[in-house]
Amino acid sequence: MEHSFIKKLGLSEEELGTYTGLNSYGSFENSIESFSPVDGKKIAQIGVTSTSDYEKVIEEAQKAQLIWRKVPAPKRGEIVRQIGNELRNKKEELGQLVAYEMGKSLQEGLGEVQEMIDICDFAVGISRQLYGLTMHSERPQHRMYEQYHPLGIVGIISAFNFPVAVWSWNTALAWVCGNVCVWKPSEKTPLCAITCQKIVAKIFKNNDLPEGISNLIMGDGALGEIMSKDSRVALISATGSTVMGKKVAVAVGNRLGKCLLELGGNNAIIITENADLSLAVRAAVFGAIGTAGQRCTTTRRLIIHESIYDAFLEKLVVAYQQLKIGSPLDASNHIGPLIDQHAVQLYLNALLKCENGKATFVIKGKQLNSSGYDSGCYVSPSIVAVDKTFQYLKEEVFAPLVYVIKYTDLEEAIAIQNDVPQGLSSSIMTLNMREAEHFLSAEGSDCGIANVNIGTSGAEIGGAFGGEKETGGGRESGSDAWKAYMRRQTNSINYSATIPLAQGIKFDF
Repeated sequence: MEHSFIKKLGLSEEELGTYTGLNSYGSFENSIESFSPVDGKKIAQIGVTSTSDYEKVIEEAQKAQLIWRKVPAPKRGEIVRQIGNELRNKKEELGQLVAYEMGKSLQEGLGEVQEMIDICDFAVGISRQLYGLTMHSERPQHRMYEQYHPLGIVGIISAFNFPVAVWSWNTALAWVCGNVCVWKPSEKTPLCAITCQKIVAKIFKNNDLPEGISNLIMGDGALGEIMSKDSRVALISATGSTVMGKKVAVAVGNRLGKCLLELGGNNAIIITENADLSLAVRAAVFGAIGTAGQRCTTTRRLIIHESIYDAFLEKLVVAYQQLKIGSPLDASNHIGPLIDQHAVQLYLNALLKCENGKATFVIKGKQLNSSGYDSGCYVSPSIVAVDKTFQYLKEEVFAPLVYVIKYTDLEEAIAIQNDVPQGLSSSIMTLNMREAEHFLSAEGSDCGIANVNIGTSGAEIGGAFGGEKETGGGRESGSDAWKAYMRRQTNSINYSATIPLAQGIKFDF
């Protein structure tokens, strides 16, 4: 707790020993310990939400929703605007906390908080644009239109790799749409979640609104399962692994609830013979090693035209040799730690699979155990050369491991890219307009995100974020993603003195 940014966020030693994130509820029968992967030190011990505490939270959320839905949408937007401003005031400290508790670089931590600010700005505008349509009726003296109403309670399950941004994507939109939220963050990053709850609770209190508009529950997957099965929770927005998402989908589907799933990625950049190689290298390096390879949009595969394969690989190796690994709080470092030692072991297992699969290591990574890497969570990145039939290409690896693959023509490259279960993000590096347009066409990438001359990661909040296939099909953040948080209602109004029926049906008596 010696880090000044933790104290500046208003998190006291006493509070971290007892805070449950349950508004004013919660016992301390069980707890979660938060350790920083940066230095291995224990940050906090957080109370786990019991079943009885969960019931209290849902009851408070239900009460708050009855109040919140009556607030006009632009007024709800004003509250979100205030939250965005408070995040601006806390950006430096919250960005440092994200870097310290999760392990991503300080620049990425600050960028994640900026995403929160940006989605608040976006949501403020959306609060005045919750549009429905007016339609002409086939019946005389009738009018038809559609409108959108709040769903009620939105449950949010978030992952460790974006401990605050993904929550904000959901809450900012859900709030302006008139919903209240119950958030189960990753048990690996509880302190980030508590900090966010404290920030928004202050804003709600200042505006004489109940804190139950925003609720925080703490626990592991079992708690997420309880919320997924709860018919009082109208929408479950879940971010995480495909395995987790399938369980959520089944639980929510059994009660015919609504799901918004953001699951695994196995993203590729196609580098054509017409690519700007310097640009392509920069895109590939950040895509592959950003957040130490722990993004759902991480570049996992580089599909390179055979004519430039050697030249590109040479440039890529030179770039990797310049990367600095170390504490993410040091702005000069490019790669921080993996989230925990279990993640390290999964990375080492993936490298062993590559060895057994007769892959060729261009650069072979390892666990770093020397001075300065005492947490046991630091690794060096790997580049592995494989062919398109390599048996492990279809598996997502949450670590700085990138595969390089040769291709002959663009159709083959697109086929290689699409030949994985996941369908989140994709990119092509080319200065040829025909190649770019073919990649973006119905015959091209099958992913929810397809980019030209930029990498697979770093999506802006203005566009809808999400993917296809085993990525889950959900859309968060920009565009018209707000519609996922509302129920659509079609209205017909008869201002005549008769009851004419649609389709010309006659029913006289």
